[in-house]
Amino acid sequence: MSVDPNTPVLRNCIRLPLPEDELIEVTAKAKDYAIMHGAAMRSKSNFSEDSLNFAPFVLVPSSFPRKEFEKAVALQPIINRLMHNVAHDEEFITTTLAETIKVDEFTANLFNIYRKVLAHGFTQRTSLGMLRSDLMLESGCPELSPKALLWRGEAGEDGEATAAAAAAAGTGSGGGVGVGVCGGKAKSRARAKTMEEEEDEATVKRNVQLSRATVSGVSTATVASKDRKAAAYCCWKQVEINTIASGFGHLGPASKTVQSFVLRELGHADKLPNMPHNNALAGLCDGMVKAWDIYAKPQSVILFIIEDVSYNICDQRFHEFYIRENYPHIKVLRRTLTEVHREGKLGLNKELLLSGGLEVAVIYFRAGYEPGHYHSQDEWDARYLMETSLAIKCPSIQYHLAGTKKVQQALAQPAVLERFINDPEEMKAVGKIFTGLYSLDDNEAGNATYEMALRTPEKFVLKPQREGGGNNVYGVDIPDALKRMSRVERSAWILMDLIHPPLTKGYMVRPGAEMPPTIVDMVSELGIFGVVIGDADQIIHNYQAGHMLRTKLSTANEGGVAAGLGALDSPYLIDSDDEDEN
Repeated sequence: MSVDPNTPVLRNCIRLPLPEDELIEVTAKAKDYAIMHGAAMRSKSNFSEDSLNFAPFVLVPSSFPRKEFEKAVALQPIINRLMHNVAHDEEFITTTLAETIKVDEFTANLFNIYRKVLAHGFTQRTSLGMLRSDLMLESGCPELSPKALLWRGEAGEDGEATAAAAAAAGTGSGGGVGVGVCGGKAKSRARAKTMEEEEDEATVKRNVQLSRATVSGVSTATVASKDRKAAAYCCWKQVEINTIASGFGHLGPASKTVQSFVLRELGHADKLPNMPHNNALAGLCDGMVKAWDIYAKPQSVILFIIEDVSYNICDQRFHEFYIRENYPHIKVLRRTLTEVHREGKLGLNKELLLSGGLEVAVIYFRAGYEPGHYHSQDEWDARYLMETSLAIKCPSIQYHLAGTKKVQQALAQPAVLERFINDPEEMKAVGKIFTGLYSLDDNEAGNATYEMALRTPEKFVLKPQREGGGNNVYGVDIPDALKRMSRVERSAWILMDLIHPPLTKGYMVRPGAEMPPTIVDMVSELGIFGVVIGDADQIIHNYQAGHMLRTKLSTANEGGVAAGLGALDSPYLIDSDDEDEN
């Protein structure tokens, strides 16, 4: 991934570089602190179940604009509801994926399970959604003066930069890309109603007002500069919505723990209030417990579906340990798909039973999102067995399909969004977060997208229907990839506008890397967690559940920490009107 030399840089939370002696000492402490506080993973290159490496991390937190962070938090319950409604719209899912399942075997296998479950009727109507909405700041904004974006220099301390000039109001809709897959005029459908509010009425009203106010205008943060004001971004854009195995519920808060320790060691404890509270682990685990309560069988267990080899073991185990420590009456089991096939069966009432007669109340999938997790038909049979059972699934098969890239591409069209969101202000707010998403189906719109990608590939990302990182095709590699596909095969992919985030500067600490670390240019991706529980008729629980921040080198395309491409981080919130401390 190439970086425009004119890309703006957000100011740092502290002055860099650090003196070398201080840097070496605090980095060594931080590595040990990370391991001893669970910010760790098993090594892929030298795997052992008996050892851990610290997970790659950024030494001090990366700056993120406060208003954009708060907007993302406020929007999450709306996104939760949107995805819940999408998951329960059989016609929309079937129509949207019709072309994709002809050429994408993995999505077709998932859809076949969905179709069979529909034919027999859902044994368990309640679903648990533990979502993560991933987003990046956008600096390539037409509303901002090009001259304001033509300076890039060394990032200074939080208080050094002067206040940002007020930006013009109105960003326009990023969702109006007009190359959808549904066809016809979308009709509104009955919305699921919330039975139980997760926040008090005043908080809900404040959040909705916040989302409406900040989405309707352009927010700015100051670029690092000594003598001028410049806008570093205008908004954030949606990267994707994860509906299965949305990881980092533990590693997100753990990142804050490590970086808070570093700031205190460096004498910057005064910066800690600008690192937002992060309850991701508690929020997600409590969601599983709420689902367990709904199942209402005291002897039942929560089942984690895991990979054959778990590298991201701390993130998984801390979910399990949180439940066991805070709800010791609830047992948690871990099984692979292969093991479920071997020992799982349905009881008289279609309850899922494991060896020893243990009844499963909740199934939490940390595997099953990529073809490599299904070694044979046995694993697919295990997935079908679970989907037909009485257990509450996270995600259910319909939630899994709702998270496919093809569905998200369709949702970027305003006419489609109207199908699932009644409130005009909410629809406007959600519509603005989508960047350009384009169909590659074998039709007039898809063929136009194909030609556009060949003409200007540097503007786009090519995405398949996959999770887990490492699957996308970027920029100049897109034409060759597309030319190798038939017209029909292209429909398994979507094209997305490349987002141009502002840079941050900092130290990225990785296992086995040379010491001391050097200052590098980085870009960050913020993930906001959400929990939603309900059925086709009603939503029982709906709340935002913490956050995580992943940061990668600005030259890297992918940024997955578990895939070895990014680093743990946490946001340091900055305001556009901070005054110069000098």
